[in-house]
Amino acid sequence: MAKNTIMLVCSAGMSTSLLVAKMEKAAVARDLDADIFAVSASEADTHIEKKEIDVIMLGPQVRYMKGQFEKKVAGKGIDVAVIDMKDYGMVNGEKVLDTALSLIK
Repeated sequence: MAKNTIMLVCSAGMSTSLLVAKMEKAAVARDLDADIFAVSASEADTHIEKKEIDVIMLGPQVRYMKGQFEKKVAGKGIDVAVIDMKDYGMVNGEKVLDTALSLIK
């Protein structure tokens, strides 16, 4: 299976670090080849330009930026979704990984 690249975006890029760790653990348990990383909203543009990203998952605190991100990636085949607030708060890496994988084309 090809490597899946999942970018999580939050206000400062730090509140999602624990979620990234849980998602990576879930990916390893499933034998998935995945590059999962978190960045701040201000750093996201650089990563969008430099990396081949499959899906962008926004933290609930930056959900208001969904339309902006959709415009930035229009025509690139990258889905943008907001992480469910409950899954985010519970740091449910398995569920967030499932959601991300379901969006990858």
